[in-house]
Amino acid sequence: MKIRNSLKTLLSRHRDNRLVRRKGRVYIINKTQKRYKARQG
Repeated sequence: MKIRNSLKTLLSRHRDNRLVRRKGRVYIINKTQKRYKARQG
């Protein structure tokens, strides 16, 4: 999982990326391509 300051550019890299908020943190998850996982901050 990558940890980034901004997730907006990562969100547009694959069409299955989803922006999810969990426990005050922002995540990008992708069910089809698991390598596109990221967390903000």
